[in-house]
Amino acid sequence: MLGIESPSVWLAYVLSVAGAGLCVGYGIVNWKKGEEPLQKEDVEWAKEEKAEVEDAL
Repeated sequence: MLGIESPSVWLAYVLSVAGAGLCVGYGIVNWKKGEEPLQKEDVEWAKEEKAEVEDAL
């Protein structure tokens, strides 16, 4: 069929197209979700890291 005799080549093509379709679908679903809200721990970690960098300089 279409000059491709090996089933493993067909499988590779089918999985490639299916993977691309899943990626597009995931992108469409999550297009407008935005970012996760910052957690208190994240803000504290960023302040600690900034202080360490400033102390090192």
